Amino acid sequence: MRVEIKARNNAELIRKLNEVLNDEVTEVYINLRPTKEILVRILERAPNVRKISCPPSLYPKVSKKAINALAQMGIELVPEGYPRGRPRKYDERTIREVYNLIRKGITPKEISSRMGIPLRTVYYMIEQIGARQWKE
Repeated sequence: MRVEIKARNNAELIRKLNEVLNDEVTEVYINLRPTKEILVRILERAPNVRKISCPPSLYPKVSKKAINALAQMGIELVPEGYPRGRPRKYDERTIREVYNLIRKGITPKEISSRMGIPLRTVYYMIEQIGARQWKE
């Protein structure tokens, strides 16, 4: 059984861990950095847990010793979450297609009308492609 526990601070998280966790829980997601105290509480309350996850932004702050100790016990600690921000409207394939058309000498205005992409967006894609090429 998977359990998601979200709290505003460590004290609230520990209180919720005590209330929610039991022997049936095998996966736990917490929205705060898993400190040693929190990890011990999870292991005490849910002895059958096999996976503990936290947000990707907090994962690098977790002690390597704690990650290794959990791994030796057969428990994996992993970052989990969705990328933040607005999703992209145009995928990488579309951007590559715009780039290929530009290389063939087709004007941005023509690309805009052919592909149904706003002209300003076509110029933005061209600008992004140019910036990427300079980095590589």
